[in-house]
Amino acid sequence: MGGKVGIVTAGTSDIGVAEEARLMCETMNCTCICSYDVGMAGIHRIFPILKKFTKNEIDVIIVVAGMEGALATLVSSLVDVPVIGVPTSVGYGYGEKGIAALASMLQSCALGLSVVNIDNGIGAGAVASNIANRAYRKSAKC
Repeated sequence: MGGKVGIVTAGTSDIGVAEEARLMCETMNCTCICSYDVGMAGIHRIFPILKKFTKNEIDVIIVVAGMEGALATLVSSLVDVPVIGVPTSVGYGYGEKGIAALASMLQSCALGLSVVNIDNGIGAGAVASNIANRAYRKSAKC
């Protein structure tokens, strides 16, 4: 196997995009640990997930979130591995079609957060796998 990728979604409507990322990661020989529907409405739900990621020595985390996309910033501010934000086209009003989530993730001041385009689970999975597999190869040489 290769590197390890953590995948989280803010809500259940983000799962389809997260599954695209998971399938891409697994195709590229990564192990995925997923947790869906951790959201921002109950911020306490993210802490056990991050603890599990740390225990499993995750190399990179994919965060899939619609609406305001705040989960990516939160996760990135709490971990010491790269985070890939994937805004989804979930939402309504001013931020509909993922525009607010994309803008929020792009404007984040949290270090270590990179962002792919709206609904781009495939792209996020490919980038995450490249990062994770490189980290795995480096650690295997030690």
